[in-house]
Amino acid sequence: MGRLFGTDGVRGLANRDVTAEVALDLSVAAAHVLGSRGEFAGHRPRAVVGRDPRASGEFLSAAVAAGLASAGVDVINVGVLPTPAVAHLTGALGVDLGVVLSASHNPMPDNGIKFLSRGGLKLDDDLELAIEARLREDWERPLGGDVGRIRTDTGQAGEQYIAHLVQTIGGTSLAGLRIAVDCANGAASEVGPAALREAGADVVVINASPDGRNINEACGSTHPEQLQAAVVASGADLGVAFDGDADRCLAVDHTGALVDGDQIMGVLALALRERGALADDTLVVTVMSNLGLRLAMQAAGVRTVETAVGDRYVLEEMRAHGYSLGGEQSGHVIMADHATTGDGTLTALHLAARVAQTGQKLSELAGVVNRLPQTLINVPGVDRTRVQADEPLQAAVAAAAAELGHTGRVLLRPSGTEPLVRVMVEAATQEHADRVAGGLADVVKDRLAL
Repeated sequence: MGRLFGTDGVRGLANRDVTAEVALDLSVAAAHVLGSRGEFAGHRPRAVVGRDPRASGEFLSAAVAAGLASAGVDVINVGVLPTPAVAHLTGALGVDLGVVLSASHNPMPDNGIKFLSRGGLKLDDDLELAIEARLREDWERPLGGDVGRIRTDTGQAGEQYIAHLVQTIGGTSLAGLRIAVDCANGAASEVGPAALREAGADVVVINASPDGRNINEACGSTHPEQLQAAVVASGADLGVAFDGDADRCLAVDHTGALVDGDQIMGVLALALRERGALADDTLVVTVMSNLGLRLAMQAAGVRTVETAVGDRYVLEEMRAHGYSLGGEQSGHVIMADHATTGDGTLTALHLAARVAQTGQKLSELAGVVNRLPQTLINVPGVDRTRVQADEPLQAAVAAAAAELGHTGRVLLRPSGTEPLVRVMVEAATQEHADRVAGGLADVVKDRLAL
């Protein structure tokens, strides 16, 4: 059997790949691996369980709670809350593990199971492998009063999370700012707007009526067009868009122009550096971050450290070296002084706070990052395993990189799951990027054809 865990938990089509049986069995195994820490500490293990609003999350969260309680874990079911809220509560309440039922930005039919260890941290590979190894093993079931208890807390937990978010901006008031918020009909439909209002903003809300079926449907951070129109129509100073589980955030300036994760990181990095809070004057990015961000940070005296694509790799680098800020172009922004994961609402608050503190428009602040034109071509039907080994292909990549020089960048990235290679080129002009990317895509097709 292949590995169950991917780059962000166990994910797939709900009720086919991610079933109630899988959720229950995984939760029992996780209780044995992660919950044992509570037993060593002399108390019954405890867990926080939350979910996004997908219909399948109802039965999957019930299965998770059942599995944990059957293994002797007390469960606090916090209902619909963002992934970063469950991570925060896992740490703040001192419980032994957290579980989130969510497929993030994926379409509604999908769902996923994400486990968090003590402190609200994502699991490393060793812990995931340990959980998989315990699946369906024989175990001694607790009886009588030793079984876990399940209680529901869908109010106080959300309020505690909102209070935590608002205090991170240190008393900065958002009064006078009108902010449009696209909640993606997802997990932040209540707490996202509530946190911004609590900080003083006038909030215009769209796509905050989840019905179990409409999460991420032509809205949120993967489809910002509705937000762009809403910002202009309402005369908002800026807009923010979350994804289904609200661990990412993209923004829109007052003109309706999109402000992506790279630009958001640039704004926040300079804000942190200005007050001496950017650890080691370093920003952690992935290989997909635009060269324009790197050049802007270099000009400002901020070092960039690069990781593979995926917020888990950004997190690993940040934790290994104590860095305070990192993220992805897609809007996963991790502010390690306040959160253990990407947090869309936290990002929105700090971005808006920067606008309030400086008196500048978001378009001016984001303008520090001059994004280079970028072309991305997916080349299907090829052997992605031979990218590095094919000498003529690597020679073509080297020639393209030499042609671009310091004004551009080339990246060939094999897909992790499909017979696909992604060709990404950045250049000084869109025409140049298109031409170089198209040429490399042709070489990939020719050299790596199946």
